Amino acid sequence: MAQRLTLILGGARSGKSDFAQALARKRGGDAVVFVATAEARDEEMRARIEAHRARRPAAWQTLEAPREVARTLQNAQGEPQVVVIDCLTLLVSNVLLTDESGAEARLTDEVDALIAWKRTHSVEMIVVSNEVGMGLVPAYPLGRVYRDRLGVFNQRVAREADDVFLMVAGVPVEIKSLAARPVPL
Repeated sequence: MAQRLTLILGGARSGKSDFAQALARKRGGDAVVFVATAEARDEEMRARIEAHRARRPAAWQTLEAPREVARTLQNAQGEPQVVVIDCLTLLVSNVLLTDESGAEARLTDEVDALIAWKRTHSVEMIVVSNEVGMGLVPAYPLGRVYRDRLGVFNQRVAREADDVFLMVAGVPVEIKSLAARPVPL
């Protein structure tokens, strides 16, 4: 299995997770490790987590990792063909909400460790993340820090990725190959 890295970006309810799961099923069958970064901080999030769990194949291994994703991946059982990380958006949020003052270094460490893990394992990785830079500027400082940090880390993962998809209304558009084309002036 090739060591592909695929990044799937999009807005809320754009179909990112469904597309990631379909891609993982096609490329890895039952040999998939699904890394869930969500934390059930309220009833609405608990319900969302349960709905996501219900849509995943029962044969897939699920690892709960709100932080330290690369370290958690060391505990995966067997030899997965594909690792799905859903999602970078919540990982960034989880780190920021733990301690905003040291979050920058911890976020950098998280992404560095994830990329390093990927480079040393013969597995395909699919990373899901929200594209948050196309909306309104958040009215509060933590929201702006969050948007900025997520944007920076999306860019880092996109540079490493073989494929980058932007989900629009459930339609995946592969954008990295489009960006590689010469721009007519």
